[in-house]
Amino acid sequence: MTLSVYLSGEIHTDWREQIIDGAKDLDVTFSAPVTDHDASDDCGVAILGDEPNKYWHDHKGAMINAIRTRKGIEDADVVVVRFGEKYRQWNAAFDAGYAAAKGKSLIILQMPEHDHALKEVDAAALAVAREPAQVVEILAYVLNDTLPS
Repeated sequence: MTLSVYLSGEIHTDWREQIIDGAKDLDVTFSAPVTDHDASDDCGVAILGDEPNKYWHDHKGAMINAIRTRKGIEDADVVVVRFGEKYRQWNAAFDAGYAAAKGKSLIILQMPEHDHALKEVDAAALAVAREPAQVVEILAYVLNDTLPS
């Protein structure tokens, strides 16, 4: 069995690389949104033209980014959504809700301090992990029936 995993959410730490590196011996393919913050914010105006109003500037970028996000989530067997300690990550919450609505297997990666704020998101997930290594262990178990040693 091969799993396709979409890695969504926080872009300011190396959690994606930790999961990808940890899963290098597993039959897993990964995809993710654009994680270059400036490119993600400015893709709409860079491609479709300047906007004097910040709302439309952001709106153009969000629509273009949604093409990749929707495709990644729809093609995924498993969606991992990371909520980091900084910033309000509305996009991550939206991705989790979209994945849940699509019936995707959802793993949330968050700190215990966010348990209350994310209780509805967590209720839709099949697992709530605290560390990227736990996500790797879940993938290894699902693919190979192996528990961590």
